[in-house]
Amino acid sequence: MSDSLEVVTRAATGTRESRRLRRQGLVPAILYGHGEKCVDLAAKREALEAVIRHGSRVVDLTGAVKESALIRELQWDTFGVQPIHVDLLRVSKTERVKVKVPIDLRGDAPGHRAGGTVNLVLHEVEIECTPDQIPEKIHAQIAALEVGGAVKVHDLELPAGAVAVTDGDEPVVTCTMAGGKVEEAVAVSPAEPEVIGRKPTEEGEGEAAE
Repeated sequence: MSDSLEVVTRAATGTRESRRLRRQGLVPAILYGHGEKCVDLAAKREALEAVIRHGSRVVDLTGAVKESALIRELQWDTFGVQPIHVDLLRVSKTERVKVKVPIDLRGDAPGHRAGGTVNLVLHEVEIECTPDQIPEKIHAQIAALEVGGAVKVHDLELPAGAVAVTDGDEPVVTCTMAGGKVEEAVAVSPAEPEVIGRKPTEEGEGEAAE
């Protein structure tokens, strides 16, 4: 999935300038990769939030820069509500990239009906694929999950051409009885899509390049 994102260049950098841009409704950004020089950019917050809501991981940059880029990392405000900085990695349509994709549960586990607890052990899995193959999320099918069983990384159905970077024997979902070791209990109904990189960050942090 790919959306367009219009960007403008930034003449100045630093915490003070970044705060000024945010007050204007812009989100500071940096574009890097492919051995080329880093470019300091900014995008309208509303446009970036729309891209995030769509689940896009690769964007076609327009305006000051015209090339494709992977949203490598997003930084959020203290409350995890608004993006305050975005790292963009140059990509081509044919190169393979490594990305982390959130896990989404699908199905009704027989072990849950038998009194067990379904535990989401792994929230995201790292895969390698071309930019146009990056999914919004990866479904973990639990329709055959019994008490004492587990769905592992190698059981996940990945997009055609994608391979898992995360260890294939890593458990993704388990089903345990009360008193068993539980990483995190979750409802078996499908979860809401996770927002890319949502990790609350103190304002102004993480801009080492500025």
